Formats: sequence, structure tokens, C-alpha cells
Amino acid sequence: MEETVTTPLKPVDAARDQEQRIALRAWAKNGYRGSVIAGTGFGKSRVGIMAIGEMLRLHEGRGLVLVPTTQLQDQFATQFHAWGYSDVLDRVDILCYQTAYKLFDQTWTVTVADEVHLGLSPMYRAIFEKNTHERLLCMTATLPEEDEYRTLLVNIAQPVYTITLDQCVARGFVAPYRLSCIAVQLTDEELAKYKKANNLFVYYKLQLGQFDAFNEANRILGSSSATPEQKKNATLFYSAIRQRKEIVQHAQSKIEVTKQLLLKFPEKKALTFAGTNNFTDLINKTLQESDIDSDRYHSLMKAKERREALERFKQGSTRVLCSTKALNQGFDVPDAQLGIICGLDSKALQMIQRVGRLVRFAPNKIGEIIVLYVADSQEEVWLKNAVRNLSNVEWIDHVDSYI
Repeated sequence: MEETVTTPLKPVDAARDQEQRIALRAWAKNGYRGSVIAGTGFGKSRVGIMAIGEMLRLHEGRGLVLVPTTQLQDQFATQFHAWGYSDVLDRVDILCYQTAYKLFDQTWTVTVADEVHLGLSPMYRAIFEKNTHERLLCMTATLPEEDEYRTLLVNIAQPVYTITLDQCVARGFVAPYRLSCIAVQLTDEELAKYKKANNLFVYYKLQLGQFDAFNEANRILGSSSATPEQKKNATLFYSAIRQRKEIVQHAQSKIEVTKQLLLKFPEKKALTFAGTNNFTDLINKTLQESDIDSDRYHSLMKAKERREALERFKQGSTRVLCSTKALNQGFDVPDAQLGIICGLDSKALQMIQRVGRLVRFAPNKIGEIIVLYVADSQEEVWLKNAVRNLSNVEWIDHVDSYI
């Protein structure tokens, strides 16, 4: 008898509910193995919970939910109750990737891998290689950009349904957004350091092979037959990349512009995203010294400290929450009206996740996202790649033009 996936009797927006049903039917039609690629706000977690809930009502065995953080463990457990699947929760294991990859020879009737791109790294992919997942649903906001990871995902769970962030906006599933890319400048000292690091990057790129330097460097560093000179060139090539990135991510002008923006819009609750935890701490310290109510939230803080910081922000005790990457995946951050991104890379996924923090919680407002980037640097190249699939992007030469 053919298995069917149904939704629980739970009030939900009709159009979004219909799309979630379509995604589930696509998964079922593919033999209950596949990936749902859906922009923030679509409701991937609800799709995953329905998939596990319905399968466990039809079959014996256990279900598995894979998540990147302990906070999402708690969130998923709560959502099983919210969406009417409390009856199966005692048969569901909700595990973080960093725990689950150690398990071997386990069998799950149905598995949902949330933010699956994080489970495709060489360390964690043993979850899929060493265990049996009779039915597997993988979920992420966009296909991985790395060829290796994208190929792996297609092999273990080919995409069966895709909806982009902009399509979610067009369908009214999330609020519209405006993304403003504002250029900032390096100080004279920072510029000198950047030029030196960039010259080293160009030099070692030529030594490795100008048109395929990254792959060549990876090959050399993983080879037992490479010469000491080749290994030296590959190591220094990556060192130059890290130096360039650190300089632009830690540009002092980003802190000043962030302060200007927050003082200009004192009524807006805001999130800031930095490139490193140290820079997150520095932004938070500077804002507090400027009498701007701010707090920090990143991976080097204790779990209790993070929970308390998030709760203070939710309750309105602090107006600004400064983060690095810890808020990227799946967190509910209500009432945030402004996002300022001070550190980035070329990944479209990270940009979509950060934009998603601002658009899903204010359906009657426009999500304001500001990206601060160093003009005429590699960061500008990264940014253009990161926003290439997003609409309503505005490029601004100076913060005064925005304010």
C-alpha cells in the first residue's frame, strides 16, 4: 500500500501550508529520500517534523533529527508539541552533528537532517556513511557552493523541492527586505597591511599556478610526495589569504559606521554580525561605551550566557545583539528590525541566513539589512558573489548617502 504524508490539523497560513505539502509529496514521490532546498521563512522545520511524525505513526522504529546546535535541539522538541506530534516524540532522537557523527551501526526509520550543509564536512559525514537511514530528508537554504559538498548531497539525498528566499518574499511567506551595501575605507595603516598581504597572495598564486592556485594548494598540502618548497608556497598562499581577510573583517571604520547607524535609528532593534568573535566583542564594547544598549552572542560564551543574552534581547532589555555566526541557523529572534553585517565571506548561504534573521519576524515591515564592506578589496568581490541571487540590492558609496 502506498505511503502518504499528511499534515496535522494545525492552523497555519494556507498558501505556505500548501507549499509545505507539495515539498513533502515531492519527497514521498522520490522514495522518501531527498533534499528540500528552501529559503528562510518557508518553514523547513515544520516540513521535517511532519515527515518524521507521519512516518513514525505508520512504522515501528525510531526517528532522528540532526541539528547544528543544542539550542536547536530544544527548539525542535518544542515544535513537535506545537505541530501536534507529541505522541511520537519519545521515539525521536534529536542530536547535534558533533555528537551524532560518533555513532556507528545505528538504524533509523526516518531521519531529518536540518542545515545539512553543516553535516557534510569530512568529520561529520560518517553520520550518513556508517548508519542506516531508511527514509532521509535533508534541509538547507541553498545548495552548497563547494563542488565536493554539493556532489555529496546530491548523491545521498538529491534535491526534490526548491524555493528561494526571494520566492518566499514574493509569496508573502516572509517580509520584504532591502539590502544596502555600504562601502567603507581602510585607515592608512590598514591599507598598507592589506596591500602587503595582497602582494604576497598574488606572488604565491603565481608560484602555484595562477588559474588553479586553490586546488593546487590543496593538492600539495594533502600530498606526501610534494617538495618542501611546494609545501612552503602553499602554506604561505593560504597565510596571505587569511591576512587579507582579517584586515578587512577588522576594519576600524566598520565599528564607527555601525555606531553612526544605530545612533541615527534609536528606535530600531538591531542585530550585528561580525567576521570573528573578537571583533564581535569589540563592536559590543564600543557600543556600550557610546551608551547604546547592546549585548553579545557567540560560540565562545557559555551556553547559559548566550541564553540570557538572547532573552534580554527578546524582552527589550537590550536593543542591539552582536553576533558572529551563532545566530545564522534557525534561531527565532523576534522584533529585529535592522541588521548590520560587518564581516562576510563569498558564501551565498551565509548571506541568506543572515537576511533571514530580519525578514521572517516582521511580516508587515521591511527588513533593513546593511552590509559594510571595504571598497576595492577582496571583500567587495566576496560580497558581489554572496548577493548574486538576491533582489533589491542597493550599492552605496558612503554611509552619508544612506543616512
